[in-house]
Amino acid sequence: MNFNVGGAALNIELTHLVIAGWTGRDAVAITHHIEELAALGVAPPSDTPLYYRVSASLLTSAPHVEVVGGNSSGEVEPMIVQLGNRRFLGLGSDHTDRALEAHSVALSKQVCAKPCAAELWAWDEVANDLERISLESWIEEDGEWVLYQQGTLASIRPLAELIVGAGLDSLATDGCAAMMCGTFGAKGGVRPATRFRMRMIDTLLGREIAHEYTAITLPEVA
Repeated sequence: MNFNVGGAALNIELTHLVIAGWTGRDAVAITHHIEELAALGVAPPSDTPLYYRVSASLLTSAPHVEVVGGNSSGEVEPMIVQLGNRRFLGLGSDHTDRALEAHSVALSKQVCAKPCAAELWAWDEVANDLERISLESWIEEDGEWVLYQQGTLASIRPLAELIVGAGLDSLATDGCAAMMCGTFGAKGGVRPATRFRMRMIDTLLGREIAHEYTAITLPEVA
């Protein structure tokens, strides 16, 4: 994949991709998200957080992804990229098949592409004040963009803790590893959407990363 870091091109061959789930720092927020998904028939997690392994080839910065059926939607998430001893912060969407999620959370994450922005920030530029960083997402409904998620990294478990929990450094010893680090509750509840827009804002340095994509629906054949 091709990324941009401070104006310089970074080409990586991703070998491992991890999706961290149930990463809320506030127990009430975790319960809220569990209840959101329970409304869709999703069983509660066996533990929190959980680390799901998915195919590295699912990560993409393309403006279009393909999904089967009309029951999928995105989730804005901070993304860690670990390349040897170099670490970066990026922006991704854990696009998930909501119908399959009621059967298996792991499988629902493994069948969908994982869109991400093509820009990364160097870890040492943000590591000392991560909680100032905010993330937002929107979905298109009835031709209008609707605010879907909003929060700061202060609502998610410390990213350094998640990096250790996933063993990201060890995974990166034989290549490059990336991890999406969890999300926030959805305003109005989790629901399908074919167009998704997201951004990550660094208020201290006055910059942002943004990405938008469309999910192209493939027909379901019985």
